[in-house]
Amino acid sequence: MSEAVDDEKGSDDAAASFQPLRGKLVRVAYRMLGSVADAEDVVQEAFIRWMDVDRSQVLVPEAFLRRTVTRLCLDQLKSARHQRETYIGPWLPEPMVEEQDDEDVTLPLMLALERLSPLERAAFLLHDVFGLEFEEVAATLQRDAAACRQLAARARTHVREARPRYQVEKARGLEIANAFYAASRSGDMKALGAMLALDVSLHADGGGKRSAALEPVLGLDAVLQLHEKLANLFKAKGSTLVRAGFINGLPGFVTREADGELQTTALEIQNGKVAAVYVVRNPDKLRHLH
Repeated sequence: MSEAVDDEKGSDDAAASFQPLRGKLVRVAYRMLGSVADAEDVVQEAFIRWMDVDRSQVLVPEAFLRRTVTRLCLDQLKSARHQRETYIGPWLPEPMVEEQDDEDVTLPLMLALERLSPLERAAFLLHDVFGLEFEEVAATLQRDAAACRQLAARARTHVREARPRYQVEKARGLEIANAFYAASRSGDMKALGAMLALDVSLHADGGGKRSAALEPVLGLDAVLQLHEKLANLFKAKGSTLVRAGFINGLPGFVTREADGELQTTALEIQNGKVAAVYVVRNPDKLRHLH
């Protein structure tokens, strides 16, 4: 009986020290993996390991758990890379919808991170995004600090173009998102065209499970032609605005489409114009929004 009581007390102690850190750990895992479900699975696995550790010997639980989560993510990224290669159509990270924009890792930056090696990605996120010293990054990645500096520097070179140079004002971003929704659903191509950059691109992730363009749609004319066709479908079958907000740091909106499924649309805005449109339709990536 006393052994069962001790086990229960140990579980309670583990949960009490873990729970305040869960949000931070999910944030790290999501930035590494681009998947809400996978991030939550990794963090749960870290909790299971935390329960089995002699916690009295852990001086800084947050650092220990961040290392555990990062290493679990690195293991997962090795298999994820193959899944990306066999994915049907453009791959986009699972959308995180928030009230405020998240300026540290926007959707274009997450896509740029996909082109990095797992170690480069981890070094960049831990140092440049989460602000860890290179000694802590080195302990996490089990490399020396000089090697981690090189990993982060290489990553920085690759992702420099993906970091926003001119942050759109929040209220203005939501205003553009609402106007984009209204114009695209009503078929007002003149109003929509006025919002788009000449070299605008559209990326739609259906994952082979819902209809979506299998290649990015490039250029103002091509994007307008696509929306003109879609507007006829929207008017015939319906599309309902669920909410506007920030999707992976970009202004956008969530809709419920005619098939009853959710969809997210995120807008990358540069110099006051929509430079890229990111649409997630794959229902597997939208379950957490329900």
